[in-house]
Amino acid sequence: MATPLPFSRFEWLIAWRYLRARRAEGGVSVMTWISLIGIALAVFALIATLAVRTGFRSEFVGTILGANAHVTLYSHGTVTDQGRIDRRLIEYDALAEAAAAVPGVIRAAPLVKGQVMASLRQRSAGVEVFGISAANIATLPAVAQSEAAIGDLSRFDEGVALGSGVARELGVQVGDRIKLISPDGVKTAFGTSPRVNAYEVVYIFTAGRYDIDRTRLYMPFAEAQSYFNREGYADEIEVMVEDPETVDRMVLPLVQAGDAVASNIGVWTWRDASGGFLRALEVEDNVMFIILSILVLIATMNIVSGLIMLVKNKGRDIGILRTIGLSEGSVMRVFFLCGACTGVVGTLLGVILGCLFAIYIDPIFSFVNFVMGGGVWDPAIRGIYALPAELRLADVLSAVALSLTLSFVITIFPARRAARMNPVEALRYE
Repeated sequence: MATPLPFSRFEWLIAWRYLRARRAEGGVSVMTWISLIGIALAVFALIATLAVRTGFRSEFVGTILGANAHVTLYSHGTVTDQGRIDRRLIEYDALAEAAAAVPGVIRAAPLVKGQVMASLRQRSAGVEVFGISAANIATLPAVAQSEAAIGDLSRFDEGVALGSGVARELGVQVGDRIKLISPDGVKTAFGTSPRVNAYEVVYIFTAGRYDIDRTRLYMPFAEAQSYFNREGYADEIEVMVEDPETVDRMVLPLVQAGDAVASNIGVWTWRDASGGFLRALEVEDNVMFIILSILVLIATMNIVSGLIMLVKNKGRDIGILRTIGLSEGSVMRVFFLCGACTGVVGTLLGVILGCLFAIYIDPIFSFVNFVMGGGVWDPAIRGIYALPAELRLADVLSAVALSLTLSFVITIFPARRAARMNPVEALRYE
């Protein structure tokens, strides 16, 4: 008689009958349902956490790259005869052209930066001014392609562009004229007097990050040079690259291009500016994955309890099966299938719930916010306006692999106990 192949049809049939516990074996059925629900909730929590983690990083990085330079070229400065450090970029046009010629660079633009006080109708707010040309501001995705933008960016040379947070703070609308007050103004015989200029607001944008929308104001480059007494030079060069994630590879070519034009040129990337936060996110991601992996392990441990009860209740059946010729391997595979099926079904339900949560996170979050009476998410603290979630196949597969691996490994131990049961001892009192 030929030896049946592993996981033959009769092994599946026996396992299926054992999973359908009768009323007298209700404890086994309850433990099976507890195991299944526990695994489903653990996998759901893992996938939801991974999706939010990925979405938060993507949102954070996207808003950084959408409104800020990928790489900044600046001058380390030279010591003047008066002992002061001169950090002016006088050859800013040539430096921008040299940086733009580096392979992988999309554009390079000179910037003038300063901090002023903006006021309108007895309201005031501190803002950070970016002096930039109209052609270059049109290439900033978070500004030029803002879905909630108001106004006409093509009129940028006639006024200023303002973040929505600043506009809300001052009560500004497109067409209003706001006053900008700079303490570093005109030098007179009696000292330096503040400079006060009025500009029309021609464009109001929402970049997607609270700290940018709350502080950012864009001014035409030539006007910014005049306003901040920077005639003939710039503060830095804003560089955009094709692949911001690999910006570290661009540092050396940009330094070499900058040194060919001017001396003491430094490079500052977006990773340098936000590296601490990104590293904190990575540490938090690893810790959360470990904690949720332990949660999945605890959920899969319920399978052991259910299988031990099942083996105890089916001791007589095991003895009979062994007596009629079933091998230890067949008995082990029968009980392995009982536990593995619970793990597979629980994992599948968890994947469905986790994916649905990531896809419909906005209405779910809106419902939670409504139930809690609003104010659940404060953008002033978290920096973004909503809880993001991004579903990635790699995250789902890692959660599935973890759950199934733990389920299968945990199931082996009670299955081996059933397989090694002595049929004589199992039938002694029957």
